[in-house]
Amino acid sequence: MLIIFDLDGTLINTIDDLGQACNHALSVCGFPTHRIEDYPRLVGNGINRLIERALPQEHRNEATVLRLREHFVPYYDAHNCDLTRPYDGIPELLKALKAAGHTLAVASNKYQAATEKIVAHFFPNMFDVVLGEREGVARKPDPQIVWDIWSALSNKTDGLELCSVVQHGSALSCLYVGDSLVDAETAKAAKLPFVACTWGFCTREQLQTAQPHYMVSHPSEILGCLEVRGEK
Repeated sequence: MLIIFDLDGTLINTIDDLGQACNHALSVCGFPTHRIEDYPRLVGNGINRLIERALPQEHRNEATVLRLREHFVPYYDAHNCDLTRPYDGIPELLKALKAAGHTLAVASNKYQAATEKIVAHFFPNMFDVVLGEREGVARKPDPQIVWDIWSALSNKTDGLELCSVVQHGSALSCLYVGDSLVDAETAKAAKLPFVACTWGFCTREQLQTAQPHYMVSHPSEILGCLEVRGEK
C-alpha cells in the first residue's frame, strides 16, 4: 500500500520554528509580530500564504510578501530543526509501516528544499518519495502532487505498474494522511481515502466537517485503518 503523509502538523510539529522565522521577517521589515500560539491558524498553504496572513491587512500584496520571504527563507533554512519535533508515536508508526513493506511518501506545501532537509533529518531513509512546494507546480489542494508522487514511483521501477500506488483518478491501494482541511481537499481531489489526524493544526470539529474516511487521535491508530482496508 502507498501511504501519503502531509508533513507539518501530521508527521512533525513545526509551528515554533515557522513562527520564529515569520516573526523574524516581520520584525526586520518593520511589521508587528504574532504570538507563536497564533500561528496554527496562519499555516497550511505554503510560505507565501503564511506571510500574507501574518501581514496587516493593508500590506497584503505580492511585493511585500516577496520582500518578507527574502528574510524568512534564509532564517528558516538555518533554524528549521531547532524546535521542530516529530509527534509522539510517529517514528514508531513509520518503522512499523516500513517493516511491513508499505510504500511511504510525503506531500507538503512547504518549499522543496526545507521539506527534503527536515524529512532527511528526522526520518532518514524512511520515505520513497518526498515532494514539497515547487516552482510552477500548483500547491495542495490541487492533486498534482499526488500525480507527481505516482510518476516518481513509476520511474523508480523503470515504468512498471505498481499495484500499490495511485493512478490518475482512482485509488488502487492508497491512503492520504493529513491534519488539515487543505489535506482533506487534496485527498478528495485525488479520489483517495483521507485519514484525519487530530493532533495537528486543525481542531477535531474542523476536521469532522470534511467527513474523513477515518479520524485518528494517535499515530498508532493508523495501523488500524490499514487493517480495516485489508492491508497489514
